Amino acid sequence: MAMPTQVVDGPGNEDAHMHPAVVHTHDHYHVTHEHGGMVGEFQHRAYWHTHDHNHNELTHSHDYDQQTEVEEHAKESHDHDHSAPATKR
Repeated sequence: MAMPTQVVDGPGNEDAHMHPAVVHTHDHYHVTHEHGGMVGEFQHRAYWHTHDHNHNELTHSHDYDQQTEVEEHAKESHDHDHSAPATKR
């Protein structure tokens, strides 16, 4: 299956740029919302684990610099298939 063409429409403060596909390891966080009993009362609960996972090629822009993007990548939420987290799609 071919990857779709990615374009950036209306780039942010940082020029549009491309990240190649990569497989790497860092903590993978999950956050749940636990109902506290009262109407509208929720608590955040976090748990994490570490495993290889992949990022497909990505072309994008943003309003913060690329160095911050690289330094803070491990803090970002990641979404992937837990049955095959490091499988190229």
